[in-house]
Amino acid sequence: MSAVSTVAAGAEFGASLLAHDQTRFRFWAPSLTTASVEVEGMAPVVMQAVGQGWFEAVMACGAGARYRYRVSPELLVPDPASRAQAGDVHDPSVVVDPTAYAWQHADWRGRPWHETVLYELHVGVMGGFAAAAARLPELAALGITAIELMPVADFPGKRNWGYDGVLPYAPDAAYGTPDELRALIDTAHGLGLMVFLDVVYNHFGPDGNYLSAYAKDFFREDVKTPWGPSIDFRRPEVRAFFAENALYWLQDFRFDGLRFDAVHAIADPQWLDEMAAFLRESVGPSRHIHLVLENETNGARHLAADFTAQWNDDGHNILHRMLTGETEGYYEDYIDRPAERLARFLKEGFVYQGEPSVHKKGAPRGEPSGYLPPTAFVLFLQNHDQTGNRALGERLTTLAPPDALRAAYTLLLLGPQIPMLFMGEEFGATTPFLFFTDHHDELADAVREGRRSEFAHFAAFSDPVRREKIPDPNAASTFTHSNPFAAEKSADNQAWLALTRELLALRAQEIVPRLPGARAERSLVLGESSVMAQWKLGDGSHLRIYLNLGEDHAVTADLPALDAKLLHESLPGAASAVQGGSVPAGSAVVWLMSAGTEGAALGQANAKSSIDAGGDAHD
Repeated sequence: MSAVSTVAAGAEFGASLLAHDQTRFRFWAPSLTTASVEVEGMAPVVMQAVGQGWFEAVMACGAGARYRYRVSPELLVPDPASRAQAGDVHDPSVVVDPTAYAWQHADWRGRPWHETVLYELHVGVMGGFAAAAARLPELAALGITAIELMPVADFPGKRNWGYDGVLPYAPDAAYGTPDELRALIDTAHGLGLMVFLDVVYNHFGPDGNYLSAYAKDFFREDVKTPWGPSIDFRRPEVRAFFAENALYWLQDFRFDGLRFDAVHAIADPQWLDEMAAFLRESVGPSRHIHLVLENETNGARHLAADFTAQWNDDGHNILHRMLTGETEGYYEDYIDRPAERLARFLKEGFVYQGEPSVHKKGAPRGEPSGYLPPTAFVLFLQNHDQTGNRALGERLTTLAPPDALRAAYTLLLLGPQIPMLFMGEEFGATTPFLFFTDHHDELADAVREGRRSEFAHFAAFSDPVRREKIPDPNAASTFTHSNPFAAEKSADNQAWLALTRELLALRAQEIVPRLPGARAERSLVLGESSVMAQWKLGDGSHLRIYLNLGEDHAVTADLPALDAKLLHESLPGAASAVQGGSVPAGSAVVWLMSAGTEGAALGQANAKSSIDAGGDAHD
């Protein structure tokens, strides 16, 4: 076997092959004065201190060698930059050859962002890397262009959402081997699908994180997060650990993009832009690489730099509130003026752009975002958070009126923001998606009781007896009940799947080619639950959507007949009604107007308010 390159993404941390029978180990342990590496079947080797908390050793072992670091006479720990584990998070790490996999689609360069239709999935629910790969042909045939994996970094136990990861470089063994993950990505690329990975850089899970035993400087005690002490991004080694981790996924596994979880919990937001610039420079211009944020603070400035887009929680929240009527939790920020808020998100991206948030006790939230293109926002009706963080994990199919839900679905898939579906949504799944873990003993008790206590302030769970019915996250049944693919698909499921296929075909044919250069023009409030929005697309044509999420009555507006191409009506007869000046309850109608027809009346006569091209709302 020939020698392999010593330069691999993330090679500064962890075990790197120098040759087929020689491995270099690098370990950052600034709290220690001495450390050793113990490879199974070999004598322990004291590592050389090389300065600034780093220890190194070179040993005569190759891929497959199992090793741990001894950080005290009583404690052996896995490599914090382990590329694979021989079991679970407490077990030995494994030396991996990142060049061993033979890529079948090595010439894949990705796809432009505007072509993206995301599909968020949980690898464990799908049965692991190999089982998920087997489902990809049907997703590609449906019109999905990208899958997004919930986190796969090694977590304790056999089942977890992934946000309890403690070894950020190691794909969890419960899902398969690193090369099986590569095969999943390779298969996707062969089908024309991009693959995104959700990465978590704001905290470590509660079980299996040994960093404090040898690198206390990794954390800062003066800043707290919901999960404990904040990660100290002031330290250059910490910054490098995560930046190189991101590069590792993009280079060693050829992911097409990353979704960065809850970056508002990162105490040094400047690092985000530094990291994104590092990734862009390292990967270079030959590949399409997409970097997507989840950011509760609506930090629009990041989207004007090297980040591609942000999950649009505001868009989801106002649509959910209007579809379900729910006003508890963060939905309390969307109680009043719902249609105006809906119009603002359609026109400007974020609803909150610096206004005080009721949910945040009056603190301002957000930055101006109206200058950004609609493709800077990822829109969704459901995802792991918004579904799974409900006490009972209900999907919108069980919460919203069917007509209104189909109308919102039409907006999702035919609107100019980047759409994302959550696994099962494509066929209208009713199976809940629940919060599940595989903790044990005292930690399992704490997670179960903590989960139930989170809902004590919700009216439906103010009764302790009712809270006891919230599923135990650690029960195996909670995991198995979250599988939308286990249930037999009904006629309703087939009808919803046909709708998804129809809408995605329309999107690919009529909207995607026109998205580069698209800009919002205007949004109008037509009624309490009804709006019209219009965008000028890159080729000069205009996309117009009428939406009425109300259940009870049509909204009357003096809307002229349109000289335009009807793309879709979510309710039979809705297009004719709109042309007659009425938007039916629970409907969406989508038209495409050619360039030069924007002078047609925009139906302002009975509109209650509008947001014009300048971004100002007025009555």
